[in-house]
Amino acid sequence: MAQNSAAPAAAPSTRDRIVAVSARLIQRQGYVGTGIKQIATEAEATLGSVYHFFPGGKEAVAVAALTYSAEEFADMLRELLGPAGADDPAAAIAHCADELAVALRESGWTDGCPVTAAALETLGSDSAIQRVCAEALRGWERIVEERLLGAGFDAGDAREVATTVISTLEGAEVTAQVARSEEPLRAAGRQLARLVASYGR
Repeated sequence: MAQNSAAPAAAPSTRDRIVAVSARLIQRQGYVGTGIKQIATEAEATLGSVYHFFPGGKEAVAVAALTYSAEEFADMLRELLGPAGADDPAAAIAHCADELAVALRESGWTDGCPVTAAALETLGSDSAIQRVCAEALRGWERIVEERLLGAGFDAGDAREVATTVISTLEGAEVTAQVARSEEPLRAAGRQLARLVASYGR
């Protein structure tokens, strides 16, 4: 018999649901404000299953969730910035800021960066959360750096401008949330575009 090639997508596993729900909760209410019981309830999982997959408890869940969120944003950055060697990285960075502004407004100013939220809440600790947040930021910087290298920037400039881009976007997103306005992100995008264009590549 011929088989139907359009097989239904597999439902997410319990572990995947826990991670995705945790990522969303940390994004909206921070690490401190997110509890294991709430994660279990919203993931439609038992407390026992949460601890089965994450014996380290809340911190272990948060590390997995932040890793997941970091990769989601990395994928978005890659898509919005376009491939290395594509024309006009300045316009691509401004477009990225505009898309972040729209997404934030459409979320009711609640869906900011979970990495920033968790990092700020755990400052001063040498925790697994701090380490995963630091790695997320470095990973995003590397994506921007690679895009700039592909546009002809030298290595030193690409590295420093990439750090500036990510730092500026992260700060502008927090400011946009507080102000409940797209303008901080849009203004950051315009100024970052000018910075990138000033290198004359």
